[in-house]
Amino acid sequence: MIRHLLHVDFDHQRGLQEQVRESLVKAILGGIFQADTPLPSCRQLANQLQVSRNTTALVFESLVNEGYLLSRPRSGYYLHPDYAAPRLSSAAPAPIDGERAPSWGTRLNITPSQQESILKPAGWMHYRYPFIYGQPDTRQFPLASWRSAANWLHGGTRDPAWVVDHIDQDVPMLVEQIRTRVLPKRGIVAAPDEILITLGSQNALYLLTRLLMSRQTRVGVENPGFREAINTFMLGESQIVPHPVDEQGIILNDTPCDYYYVTPGHQVPTGVTMSKARRSQLLAYAAQHDAVIIEDDYDSESNFQANPLPALKASDRSGRVIYVSSLSKALSPGLRLGFMVADPDLIDEARALRRLVYRHPPTNIQYQMAHFLAQGHYETHLRRYRDDSARRWEMLNAALSALLPECQPLPGSEHANAFWLRTPAHISTQQLTWRAAHTGVLIEPGARHFLDDAPPDNFFRMGFHAINPDAIAPGVDVLRHQLAQMG
Repeated sequence: MIRHLLHVDFDHQRGLQEQVRESLVKAILGGIFQADTPLPSCRQLANQLQVSRNTTALVFESLVNEGYLLSRPRSGYYLHPDYAAPRLSSAAPAPIDGERAPSWGTRLNITPSQQESILKPAGWMHYRYPFIYGQPDTRQFPLASWRSAANWLHGGTRDPAWVVDHIDQDVPMLVEQIRTRVLPKRGIVAAPDEILITLGSQNALYLLTRLLMSRQTRVGVENPGFREAINTFMLGESQIVPHPVDEQGIILNDTPCDYYYVTPGHQVPTGVTMSKARRSQLLAYAAQHDAVIIEDDYDSESNFQANPLPALKASDRSGRVIYVSSLSKALSPGLRLGFMVADPDLIDEARALRRLVYRHPPTNIQYQMAHFLAQGHYETHLRRYRDDSARRWEMLNAALSALLPECQPLPGSEHANAFWLRTPAHISTQQLTWRAAHTGVLIEPGARHFLDDAPPDNFFRMGFHAINPDAIAPGVDVLRHQLAQMG
């Protein structure tokens, strides 16, 4: 029994000691070992797992030092009394009385799971041609420099300020790095009290929804637009007012709104950049109608255009633009690190609301990112990322032009971080997506981005960061065959 439970499928990318220890701790906490019964000896365990005796000896020694085990001379290793309590019964739990159980369906005030969402297959990394948006090529992560920042954080000479609860405060070093290194590149000047660190730009949108929106609020959004932002605004039961998009960005209509949510850098999902004229029009319209603009500069760090336009916030002279962005999209989306720039009064309330939700983003990540920025590692990574993005964009653009000329991108979307493509009208991209996935090609159907009652079904989006560059052209060719079979 013990032999089976301590079997380890070793991962060669992890240390042997780490994995042996993990297996033993799992067995200890799972109540596998009995009190007053010795554990397998170092030699026995080493032979069983086919590792060196030194490896198992070091693991046992560490578990003794940390109070999991006791070492008895000439007897062996035993469970510490704290872990030798009788095991709880493993019998199946008593069935729940369905008639007396609460009816959760009637208690839920909101059901986010029922919203149209942008989801990806859980195993997308195992597909041969993952043309998905929002995921990086993991091989490009700057592991050495990120580890260097971690070593700085955990160095013995540093005061571990990140260990304590910061209540509702951010790490000043990170705020200063954003203020002096990140924002100036977008043409934005901000004071420290105008900046709030968030768990990504999506989290900033949630805070704004809770603070500013209600049933009486009208929110103007782009159509097609960023579905997850729209879903967030809907949580506040806001009145969503769709605005069409052309090659210059959002087209304003005659319905004044309280807020306008826009993605001017590269519109989601079309990728078009809002023109200077359309930016000026939006700012003037907001001032005229006492509206506020929420600018989501989600790809500011990953924008590989030669001379991108400054942020809309850079032209804001009346404090009507709330700016949200990400620090981790081009580095590691899993870090979930972003920020908001707004009037100090709004930042104060957002900080207070954030405290009620999760107090503050993890301070160890904030310190580590601050050092990563201060040492220039972030900018070095972005230069490489942008060069690689430009190369990938050219490769996918060439493959699409040669193999799928009938799928046309929207004018004005050059050098976006994804391709928004239109198929012939009779092609259903929902069906194309399903067929392509069965041949190893992942694309994103476009209908979910529209707010129309009957959304068009002949658009789809292709990303190029997650896929191996060598697989781009072959993947497009596979997609071409699927499209041809659909007539």
